[in-house]
Amino acid sequence: MPIDDKIASARKIEALLKTIIQNGDLRLRYRITIDPQVTDSRDWERPSILVDLSGSDSRLLLAHNAELLRALELLAIESLDLKHDEHEKLIFDCMNHRSMRLEELRLAADVAAQRVRDSGRPYRFAPMSSRERRIVHLALRECEDLRTESEGMGPDRRVVVFPKDYKAAPARPSFRRR
Repeated sequence: MPIDDKIASARKIEALLKTIIQNGDLRLRYRITIDPQVTDSRDWERPSILVDLSGSDSRLLLAHNAELLRALELLAIESLDLKHDEHEKLIFDCMNHRSMRLEELRLAADVAAQRVRDSGRPYRFAPMSSRERRIVHLALRECEDLRTESEGMGPDRRVVVFPKDYKAAPARPSFRRR
């Protein structure tokens, strides 16, 4: 279902959440907002649909780096059959976790930028999701003395911050004794 039909998409998300919350015996409430107003903390995210969860089981959603919250978001993305480049149009949040994580990533990007400037060497972030990598890339996009790249595969994919004209030392040939 294309995200163009936001009302039908919101209804589908609502049905999914009702089933999960009821069958999971979770004490959660949710609010689904179509075309939410973007606040300062969400200036890099422009969702078509925002799902905000709350309730006494919120801590379960946020445990282990919000793994369950991200899983619910992924289930909704899959149920709507969104293409990869449409994933950012649907955002799940709980207790303002998303805004706090965005700010944390912005601050980490600033610290990494300063480390690269001071050392002249690349800085590698820990692996992160594609959305989080995007935030780091955007946070550093106006730093003309730096460049960012993503490296790695799958769950090990990470952002690397380089001095703009950084050239890696040539790899040493490996020799094996016979």
